[in-house]
Amino acid sequence: MQITEPQVTFETAKKLGLTQDEFDKIKSILGRVPNFTELSIFSVMWSEHCSYKNSITYLKKLPREGKRLLVEAGEENAGLVDIGDGLACAFKIESHNHPSAIEPYQGAATGVGGIHRDIFTMGARPIAALNSLRFGNIDLKHTRHLVKGVVSGIGNYGNCFGVPTVGGEVYFNDCYNQNILVNAMSVGIVKVGETVSAVADGPGNPIFIVGSATGKDGIHGATFASADLTEDSADDLPAVQVGDPFQEKLLLEASLEAIKTGAVVGMQDMGAAGITCSCSEMSAKSGTGMLVDLDKVPTRQANMKPFEILLSESQERMLIIGEKGKEHLLEAVFEKWDLECEIIGEVTDTGHIEFMQNGVRVAHVPSEPLVLGGGAPVYQRAYAEPAYVAELKKFNAASIAVPTDFVATAKQLFAAPNIVSKRWVYEQYDSMVRTNSMSTNKPSDAALVRVKGSEKALAVTTDCNSAYVYADPYVGAMIAVSEAARNIVCSGGEPVAITNCLNFGNPYDTGVYWQFVHALKGMGEACEKFNTPVTGGNVSFYNQSIVKQADGSTTTEPVFPTPTIGMLGILDHFSQQMTMDFKAENDIIYLLGETKEDINCSEYLRTVHQVPFSPAPHFDLAEEFKVQKAVKELIAAKLIQSAHDISEGGLFVTLTESAMVNGFGFRVQTEASIRKDAYLFGENQSRVVVSVTPAQQAAFEAALAKTGINSTKLGEVFGTDIEIDAENYGPIKDWKHSYDHTLANKIEVN
Repeated sequence: MQITEPQVTFETAKKLGLTQDEFDKIKSILGRVPNFTELSIFSVMWSEHCSYKNSITYLKKLPREGKRLLVEAGEENAGLVDIGDGLACAFKIESHNHPSAIEPYQGAATGVGGIHRDIFTMGARPIAALNSLRFGNIDLKHTRHLVKGVVSGIGNYGNCFGVPTVGGEVYFNDCYNQNILVNAMSVGIVKVGETVSAVADGPGNPIFIVGSATGKDGIHGATFASADLTEDSADDLPAVQVGDPFQEKLLLEASLEAIKTGAVVGMQDMGAAGITCSCSEMSAKSGTGMLVDLDKVPTRQANMKPFEILLSESQERMLIIGEKGKEHLLEAVFEKWDLECEIIGEVTDTGHIEFMQNGVRVAHVPSEPLVLGGGAPVYQRAYAEPAYVAELKKFNAASIAVPTDFVATAKQLFAAPNIVSKRWVYEQYDSMVRTNSMSTNKPSDAALVRVKGSEKALAVTTDCNSAYVYADPYVGAMIAVSEAARNIVCSGGEPVAITNCLNFGNPYDTGVYWQFVHALKGMGEACEKFNTPVTGGNVSFYNQSIVKQADGSTTTEPVFPTPTIGMLGILDHFSQQMTMDFKAENDIIYLLGETKEDINCSEYLRTVHQVPFSPAPHFDLAEEFKVQKAVKELIAAKLIQSAHDISEGGLFVTLTESAMVNGFGFRVQTEASIRKDAYLFGENQSRVVVSVTPAQQAAFEAALAKTGINSTKLGEVFGTDIEIDAENYGPIKDWKHSYDHTLANKIEVN
């Protein structure tokens, strides 16, 4: 049977997202014009999503070494950290933004499935999931549709797969009206020395494809993720994959069992670019090659073309390199779990990957030039500070009137979508499956998960206030890392390492690239300060929409730069957990850290005064480090009853959140030397609210004095009402009711 393909010209390459220089480079590498299948292979492997061609230069500048790291960043499917007792934690965060914007349910669901596969491909069992979600204006019907679809996709996939969703964050801003962000994180546990690498060692070893059959869903998904969204992007729906969590559960158990047979040489998830990516990366890493017969690939449709099989991103599939002579061991495992398991080729020593169909060689390309660090293009784009930065620096806080009615102002702020409880979201996630979660009934700033079989616990969090990053990418990214560390410290943990998901607009936009470069600089400095190296992650460019205007012109609307931080922390004993809730009446409330007269970039400014843009809030990295060190020492000495960091909404929201858990009220005094709205609602960083028993007050203050940080005695836990400066703000139960139900009421509007 003869295989006919389109004639390849530069126009063909251009439609696949390649530039003239890239097309010329491909011809130089091959010594000829590629055929269509080969061109398709290069197009996905050199897409931004797979090659990181516009970001790798700056990614390599991030701190990537640490005494606990077991693999170097980018070397495996996920980061791997030694947590002691012979155990390691594999963790990673990735985006699934474009698919979720087009088809929210499947886009989010397959994002969850894909990130879990990255974890168990390494031999680790996923024990927890987190996410970071960004949506547009919640008052828009389209936004509510996206919220419902994404949350259902995450919840249904995770619940069926059997891994609890233990934490995350949800933000709303108009910049995400069309281009939402869906970042998913997975955390797994494995014994040190029992991991599997994504390698293709041993010429002659068999190549298996296992799991689901290959269909036409997800073709050119990597290319789709490397382009701007337009009003016509719904036409690209075939680029959105379809997931099956029950199939993935079988694949999880079968994969872990297969590893135990000793017959697995290497294994990699088929994510972006499908078979193409797995074959290329595994053979390039080992310096080997592959000969693959596409006729042996199980397919869901008849007569699939070579490029369709190779580029399909059908879910729940793995590529396994087995040990020759032990094929029967792997086949028996996957037969037991009723999963496809087919030998589709063998490892060679050629350094090339060759694909056959119907006895014809349909593609023959070297693997090394396809992958990052081998021969894929690397670019440094031009960048320049965008004009908006100078404009927002003109903001003058003195022009903002101090409220005359603070109770009304507090209620207005407390109803903001970015402040209120995301209960409607997380109640659709199963957080208790596998019974490891420690944070469901004892809330901490980070999610805590028991490590079964040991006394350890993991503290995990996702954090980024993108409004801060938009205002100042360098400072905003430092704050993102610092807040993640602060959340872990306030939960009793020691920050260890991060994974990141870098969501930005089009890298060809000089302003966007300026944001990217400066955000990575700030992230790197903060990671060095907290000794939290970067274990890997994901870059997601092209998060912007091209919108057609009535006159036929178009405008480009990038999202806020959103470098989401997924951080891992460790508690050597689960009893070290610190929670955020006030414990008893008459406990004394202290503020650790210094409050500045600063309302910059606050939810208060945006919600109450409708000032959308202003400079980033005050932040000093050395000051932040000192405050976190002090909190760790106070927790270790068992001198505090609760700890809760100050973030969105300022001191008022932090106090109220700590009080609501057990129904306590509080009475506090503000400082007359600082304007009251800044004191209550400002978001200057490096501050933590703690509570102390009267019996421990003296010992606490003595220990606090040794830390050298600023602190203020605010007041005490008292009654069931909120009282500030002797003014009654009403019962805590009313604030809690508003907090718990405001978002649900908005989302459920038809």
